[in-house]
Amino acid sequence: MDGIAFAACKLFTHARVRPRHPAIQVVPIAPLGSSAAYSDFVLTQMVDHVDTPYCLVAQWDGHVLDPALWRADFLDYDYIGARWPQFADGHDVGNGGFSLRSRRLMEACRSPAFRGRHIEDIAIGRTNRLWLEERGMRFAPGELADLFSAERAGDPARSFGFHGVFNMPRAIGAEAFWQVYRQLDDLATVRHDFWGLVRQMSGGPDGLPRIARMSVDRVKQSLQGNRARKDIRPAHSDDLQ
Repeated sequence: MDGIAFAACKLFTHARVRPRHPAIQVVPIAPLGSSAAYSDFVLTQMVDHVDTPYCLVAQWDGHVLDPALWRADFLDYDYIGARWPQFADGHDVGNGGFSLRSRRLMEACRSPAFRGRHIEDIAIGRTNRLWLEERGMRFAPGELADLFSAERAGDPARSFGFHGVFNMPRAIGAEAFWQVYRQLDDLATVRHDFWGLVRQMSGGPDGLPRIARMSVDRVKQSLQGNRARKDIRPAHSDDLQ
């Protein structure tokens, strides 16, 4: 939080935690047991805790990188997040994991007319973008989004913040990422980008032990997934009473 004067900093969690920084306010919420539950919370409940015109949303795998790269014109828009390079239709802003939203946009997302609430950033930036724009909401252009946040597009070295576990070794350093990795309670978050993370973590004297640990974790996760799938077997006629 150094270098930024937030009006408030709120941590939403069901866990009992004691923040290291005294300015962080813990807001107890019910457990979010799925990504759909997270989407519902962000779209329909979080605004009740926002007392300012704008809200900076940061998930565990994203945060501010350089406060000096803040731009006043970020506030000219109701929504800005890292650009999605997979979309070429102009509706490519953007990722919600590190995003800036106006309170009025957050209120609009609670309207009964707002469609398709999961995944929440897709619901905002694509499914309902035209509907939101018809109500005066402004989405940042892709060029400005790249300066705000890097994810699959953009450059963490030139952006205000970032999102994505695959960017963390570069953004915060291999040693800091390793400390985060060792505390993860759900390694599924790194599965998609496993090999990219292995390449980034392979250097230095600790590279091989870390790769070995990550590989063992991956095998364990796969075995756990296989056992879970076997436990959920389809019903046969002999099972029906």
